[in-house]
Amino acid sequence: MADGPIAKLLEELARLPGVGPKTAQRYAFYLLNRPKEQAQALAGAILQAREQVHRCSVCLNLTDADPCAVCRAPGRDHGLVCVVEEPKDVAAMDKTHEYRGVYHVLHGAINPLRGIGPDDLGVRALLARLNDPAHPVREVILATDPDVEGDATALYLAKLLKPLGLRVSRIARGVPEGGDLDYVDEATLARALAGRSEW
Repeated sequence: MADGPIAKLLEELARLPGVGPKTAQRYAFYLLNRPKEQAQALAGAILQAREQVHRCSVCLNLTDADPCAVCRAPGRDHGLVCVVEEPKDVAAMDKTHEYRGVYHVLHGAINPLRGIGPDDLGVRALLARLNDPAHPVREVILATDPDVEGDATALYLAKLLKPLGLRVSRIARGVPEGGDLDYVDEATLARALAGRSEW
C-alpha cells in the first residue's frame, strides 16, 4: 500500500484541513466500499465547483453568480460592510441572523512570517468599493479572527479607513482568542457583533 492508488487516495484526503491519517483512512475505505456512482458523483461535484465557483466582483466572496447572492440581495444594507478573512466567515456571521449588511472577504490576514502583506489581500478591492457613489458606506466592521494576524490586519485597516471619515468598528471579544469564526456558536457571534467597539 506504499505507492498504489489507495496510498494516493489517503495522501490526498490527508491534505484536507482537520483530516489526519486515521480520518483519511476512514474516508478512503468508506468511499471504496460505496457504489462507483457515489464516488463519481463526489468527484464530479468537486470538479464542477472548481470550474464554476469564482470570486464575486464586489465582495470577493466565493460564488457561482456575479455579483453573489448577498451583494444582490435587496434587503441588505450596503452602507454597512463587514470585513472578514475567509468565505467561511461569511457563513458563520450570517448564521447569527443579526447582521443585515454586506461583506468584504480579504482571503487571508497579514502575516509577515508567511510573506503575506496587505497587497496579497483584498484591500485594494475594499478601498475601490468604498469609493462607489452608488453604494455609499457609512461603517466598516472589522471581523477578522481574534488572533495575532487578525488583530494586525484589523489595526492596519482601521488606520487606513479612519481618515476616510467612516465609522470603523471591531467585533467585541465574545469570540475566544486564537479561534476561527466558523467554530464559534451563533449566540457568541451575535453577542460579539452587538457589542462591537469603535477603533
